Amino acid sequence: MSKKYTAPVLPTFTAGPELVADLQRALTDITALSLVGKQIHWNVVGAGFRDLHLNLDEVVDIAREGSDELAERLRAVNAVPDGRPATVSAQTTLPEAPAELVLVPDAVDYIVSAINAVVTTLRNIHDAVDEADPSSSGILEDYTSRLEQQAWFLASQNYRAV
Repeated sequence: MSKKYTAPVLPTFTAGPELVADLQRALTDITALSLVGKQIHWNVVGAGFRDLHLNLDEVVDIAREGSDELAERLRAVNAVPDGRPATVSAQTTLPEAPAELVLVPDAVDYIVSAINAVVTTLRNIHDAVDEADPSSSGILEDYTSRLEQQAWFLASQNYRAV
């Protein structure tokens, strides 16, 4: 007895090329954040090391959740996400992470700048994404808020009395 298979029913909404490109930009930057967050996590040294080391894991967890959610959203709107290392490396807007040991204050400055690059991308594409697909814009809003909070937490470590 042979079984007959039919093609699956696809979602009714298919993203246009602009929406796909915008969501891919977000995916690229948030994926890069997870990578550079770990790079700094592994190589931070100095006073306050442990707190920053642990805080960087929080940033990486948020970035990994965000990359998964964005990639799955791309699939849900009939697009193909691209999280390959070469794509992320070539297309990210994040500053290049240091390859050597990084003192805590410099690590804070770097990771805040990396988070800010992601947030800038999310904010820059938000209105176009919202117009094309409000469901996708909610994802951008969530990760913008979460990452801005982390940037605030981290940047606050570098305040000094004058």
